[in-house]
Amino acid sequence: MLHRRIAVALLLCALLPAGAGCRRIEEAPPADPAETASPEPEPGDPDMPPHARPDLTEALRADRDAPRSPADGGGRAWIEGDANATAQTPGRWTVIYEAGPLGVAEGGAVYLMTSPFWGWSTPQTFDRDLHGYTEVTTSAAGLTLEAAAVDAQLLQVRIGGRALAPGERIRFLFGASETLAGPDRFAERDERFWVAVDGDGDGVRRILDDSPRIDVAPGAPARLILTLQSTARPGEPARLVAALLDASSSAAHFDGDVTLDALPEGLTGPTRIALRGGVGEASLAVKARGVYRLAGRSGAFEAVSNPLVVDGAAPLLWADLHGHSQLSDGTATPEDYFRYARDVAALDVVALTDHDHWGVRFLDQRPELWEAIRSQVRGFHAPGRFITLLGYEWTSWIHGHRHVLYFGDEGSIYSSLDEATDDPRELWAALSGQPALTFAHHSAGGPIPTNWAIPPDPVFEPVTEVVSVHGSSEALDAPGSIYSPIPGNFVRDILNRGMRLGFVGSGDSHDGHPGLAHLESPSGGLAAILSPERTRDGVLTALRARHSYATNGPRIVLRARLAGHPMGSVVPHSALRDGALLQVAVFAPGEVRRVELVRSGALSVLWEQEGQRDVSFELALDDLAPGEYLYLRVVQLGGGAAWSSPFFVE
Repeated sequence: MLHRRIAVALLLCALLPAGAGCRRIEEAPPADPAETASPEPEPGDPDMPPHARPDLTEALRADRDAPRSPADGGGRAWIEGDANATAQTPGRWTVIYEAGPLGVAEGGAVYLMTSPFWGWSTPQTFDRDLHGYTEVTTSAAGLTLEAAAVDAQLLQVRIGGRALAPGERIRFLFGASETLAGPDRFAERDERFWVAVDGDGDGVRRILDDSPRIDVAPGAPARLILTLQSTARPGEPARLVAALLDASSSAAHFDGDVTLDALPEGLTGPTRIALRGGVGEASLAVKARGVYRLAGRSGAFEAVSNPLVVDGAAPLLWADLHGHSQLSDGTATPEDYFRYARDVAALDVVALTDHDHWGVRFLDQRPELWEAIRSQVRGFHAPGRFITLLGYEWTSWIHGHRHVLYFGDEGSIYSSLDEATDDPRELWAALSGQPALTFAHHSAGGPIPTNWAIPPDPVFEPVTEVVSVHGSSEALDAPGSIYSPIPGNFVRDILNRGMRLGFVGSGDSHDGHPGLAHLESPSGGLAAILSPERTRDGVLTALRARHSYATNGPRIVLRARLAGHPMGSVVPHSALRDGALLQVAVFAPGEVRRVELVRSGALSVLWEQEGQRDVSFELALDDLAPGEYLYLRVVQLGGGAAWSSPFFVE
């Protein structure tokens, strides 16, 4: 999985307009982050925990505070000719830069940067046989141009001989040789060829806000998915979404049909779904209780849906509460992010959580970008059908990353770089009185672990993200455990210390595919929210009560009750004096291999068999003691998994 393997220290040159630490990539191999990391502080310090990255924080603040010359970021740029591309299809593009009224001083520089995420070739001038070979030319007499790739996806052109005068131009032919240049793996509108200018030669550059835009079209159809609403009651309609995707799971530009096999008794509706732009949907009438899975095909592509469970239980809402767009370090516009969530992934709840201060541009410095997100959140919100949440990621390289969600139309960015809110306790204080929640994620390792020495606020952080594209932070023995794990920092370790946290999963997707991040990564993440209301207030109430569970992508329906209490509950020990009945039901898209119980840190297998997708049983627990917790873990064939929120005995 590309994003999670990127060494964050090596992106600083590409991402920060100050350009600290730039190097010629043809002259030196990438540094080993382990060799350049700051010394680890002593453990147990809530203000500077082990594995904190103060070097990154300092570099980000230095860039934020660096003075910019009026000539920095001057001029304009555009694409000459075709401003289109096709995902994963090499091409050639011409970018023209024209100096602004202040020109570019001798010793200054102009930069061309392709997106440092998702596979664009690095513009380079040292090897015609490699992708991304770039010719840099000018017709300005007496000017010399020294071009060098100084980091991944970043080409620097140093101005020599004399200053680049106002109106004079530099021409970049990106993909100039027969090997061409590789574009984004994923389709997206309004991708950028980022152009930046160090106008006075002091080493500090500014990005051109109107850097040239390029549309990346999806590839040919490669996969069909059928997504069926997971729960319903008899007499209610059920939504079925069909999507034909390209090789990278973007919706294919395809008009056609999906033909369903004969509908089972208990469901009625159309057996043909029209696809427009690769997506379509149908409404099915639910007549009888049961468990339903539908099969269909479009041309050579076939698919079977996830299960629909029809009974009298409360609705299950599928949510992806964490993901990124091109406004930070992802792909896709905010509009297309929400449209994919609704029309392709068939989510019920979604949040876009771009970084406060990470990526090409920074939300905490660009109010217009935050307003663009807010506008899309308001525009897509449809209570009763599709719930959108305003959010961002508090990107602390000291205490770990958290995303902040607001359950109304309003909310501010409290930056992790702002000295007033660079500590989780300060963040929670700033959120006081607001309908908001925070979620720690990739907490056991990954790019930065969570500082659990600061206990989660019980009001603002009742649940935690246990799984995403980074893997699982539940426990070291979890399917798809997170990379770079920190012993003792898993969520199970935190529960063993007496903290009470419910579980959610979410994608942390950067590929523009909320709800389906697991299709392009070894792991993904979804939150199953047990809310009787399809509203923001209903979702907030359910999460505060920990009535939720997590999966790493598959839409596994998991039901669990302890002595009649739903998952996430605090169960009085007095209610268990005569024993406790644990009731379990699982309805999975694939074959269930095991159902496991984690009880106060100890793992045991409750059910293990082959060939079944639907599993239900009861277990009597007659010796539970106050202070204990227990939760379920379901493992499918192939690694799909679900984790119930814990029960806590009090």
